[in-house]
Amino acid sequence: MYIVCLDLEGVLVPEIWIKFAEETNIPELKKTTRDEPDYDKLMKYRIGILKEHGLGLKEIQETIAKIDPMPGAKEFLDELRAMTQVIIISDTFEQFAKPLMKKLGYPTIFCNTLEVADDGEITGFKMRVEQSKLTTVKALHSIGYDTIASGDSYNDMGMIQNSAAGFLFKSTDAIKAQFPEIKAYETYDELLNAIKEAAADL
Repeated sequence: MYIVCLDLEGVLVPEIWIKFAEETNIPELKKTTRDEPDYDKLMKYRIGILKEHGLGLKEIQETIAKIDPMPGAKEFLDELRAMTQVIIISDTFEQFAKPLMKKLGYPTIFCNTLEVADDGEITGFKMRVEQSKLTTVKALHSIGYDTIASGDSYNDMGMIQNSAAGFLFKSTDAIKAQFPEIKAYETYDELLNAIKEAAADL
């Protein structure tokens, strides 16, 4: 019995903050978990920049409405979900993820939530649990499931390294060099085949 655990941004959809940075012409917002392993530090940095520029949830959601899944992502997910259960485990937020889940066919997602003032200002964030990706795969193991995981960033390493099989997908050269023991793939066909092979060994 196994469940596939996938990251969202960078794996199935483009990075929301990078798109928003391009839309608003604020390059500082291009920093992601590929650059900053400490998610708490990264989010506080982002919220500070939003406050400085008078931007809130509404403006980010307007950008998200224009974001489509990466080419082939929905087909990959459909084929995977026909084989087995899939959970998207993301450090994003419910307020960001909802419109994207519609475009992906409403897969299951575990993510976090933003604290938003009445005027739309993002004042903080509430993480579901600490180290949510690692904690979630450990919880799945505790109820009798093996996990096969894939992601692209530093915050995915816990779930990748603690799964029966784990893969990097569309990651950076720096991360691939830092974790040479983890197989890295660039196409959905490659990743799907790797997951099928790993599942056959479980």
